[in-house]
Amino acid sequence: MTIASPSVGLNAATGAVLTGWEHVLQSLSDIFTTGFGERIIREWYGSFVPSLLGQLITPDEVTPFFVAITSAIEQWEPRFRVTEIKVLKATREGALHFYLEGEYRPRAVFGDFTVEGARRVNGYVNAAGLIIREEETA
Repeated sequence: MTIASPSVGLNAATGAVLTGWEHVLQSLSDIFTTGFGERIIREWYGSFVPSLLGQLITPDEVTPFFVAITSAIEQWEPRFRVTEIKVLKATREGALHFYLEGEYRPRAVFGDFTVEGARRVNGYVNAAGLIIREEETA
């Protein structure tokens, strides 16, 4: 039996089938917005990112924020491997715009770490939370 796309799930907002890279983006957003202990059955699922949201992102806070993001990806989303993080904008009000550049490995959950291509994910953080969006790479 051959699986057309190893990344198959449901869109959390619409219930429609979600495959491929779009499924990875939804997964990243879910991981980054779920704090440890929020899930009854899977208390260990999530990241430290929610505990950092709402705090002023000072130069001292950028490093722990990126550690929280990259460690969560490493733990929970093997289909995306971060190769670069870059701060695009940080304001005194605590807003942060950054991007994560990395490799998309669609079959990584099966132990096949073959890279399909480069992907860039934009992250926007402010007092309201975190938004993840894809950006096309060259």
